[in-house]
Amino acid sequence: MDIFWEFLQTTGFASMTLGNLIMIVIGIIFISLAIIKDYEPLLLVPIGMGAVVGNIPMIPGMSMSVYATESWVVQDDGSIQYVMGSVLSYLYAGVSLGIYPPLIFLGIGAMTDFSTMLSNPKLVLLGAAAQVGVFLTFFGAIYLNFTFAEAGAIGIIGGADGPTAIFLAAQLAPDLLGAIAIAAYSYMALVPVIQPPIMRFLTTKEERLIRMAPPRKVTKRERIIFPVAAFLISTLIAPGAVVLLGMLFFGNLLKESMVTERLAATARTAMIDIVTILLGFSVGASTQADTFLTSQSLQIFGLGALSFAIATAGGVLFAKLMNLFLKEKINPLVGAAGVSAVPDSARVVQMVGQQEDPHNFLLMHAMAPNVAGVVGSAIAAGVLWSVLT
Repeated sequence: MDIFWEFLQTTGFASMTLGNLIMIVIGIIFISLAIIKDYEPLLLVPIGMGAVVGNIPMIPGMSMSVYATESWVVQDDGSIQYVMGSVLSYLYAGVSLGIYPPLIFLGIGAMTDFSTMLSNPKLVLLGAAAQVGVFLTFFGAIYLNFTFAEAGAIGIIGGADGPTAIFLAAQLAPDLLGAIAIAAYSYMALVPVIQPPIMRFLTTKEERLIRMAPPRKVTKRERIIFPVAAFLISTLIAPGAVVLLGMLFFGNLLKESMVTERLAATARTAMIDIVTILLGFSVGASTQADTFLTSQSLQIFGLGALSFAIATAGGVLFAKLMNLFLKEKINPLVGAAGVSAVPDSARVVQMVGQQEDPHNFLLMHAMAPNVAGVVGSAIAAGVLWSVLT
């Protein structure tokens, strides 16, 4: 019985806390939403499984958590012993050091078509307008007594761009990285749930029925020049965004140049899939109950929801404002795609538009502010990093 009792003390059951149990249930809910509801399965399945793995209690001296970093320990006899970090801590280093987000941006660039944005440049303004959620939430976080750096990292959740949120949080608020990452990816997955009510509330039936002229065809020369010119302009405005935008536009140049298709194909398939797996799983594993279930995390989730809602409303309302001065009207629903949840927010615009008129195709128009939102959120992150460092 003594041996059996000692064995029980080495199991996870003996050290399981209510917090661990809650986080395991949350991880299972994420997995269920991904499989049953098809909510961002490529993100929620790795994050959900990571949360389950990260909340299995470990016995002393056998730590496998993402926070078990390498160190030198002085023993009682004066000797120095080297303690290695865990496998998960090395995987998580890609998150904490900001390595994974730029690699994901490379893959996004290699699969992004900026043609719709180039064919109708005024729609770029909708992507910029949606960033209002970032800065309004910044002030909201300051009101809740977060530091300026923490407020900047929390505000970027409104851009609905998980990699950007992780990158900025790693620089400005590493202690809040897990909560910010989970909040950002959660709201990205819930785009089909959060955005439609806001879009319908802020528009009339007549506005939702507006049909837009087909976009013009963009030349190959324009598509090749754009990533280089856009990178120079954007990073001169916000040098802090040089890593994210450099990889984004580099990936796009690989795609559009037509001479590096092998590299572009690797970036948008195998590479981005591998990085997404590692990022999602390690972020999920970082949500250990003792570090994640805090009042700050709840505030971050609340501010994240507010930020996302304001960003959606900002894009829709700015489209309505532009219509006061335009002869060719913009369907205000398109403004909701200004958040950089690519391509989900553009699909939501298409879905809501076709509920009013099944023959109104808004997807291509919505992709313009959608990809502009990717650039806009990276610029916003660069500005916040530059100002708050």
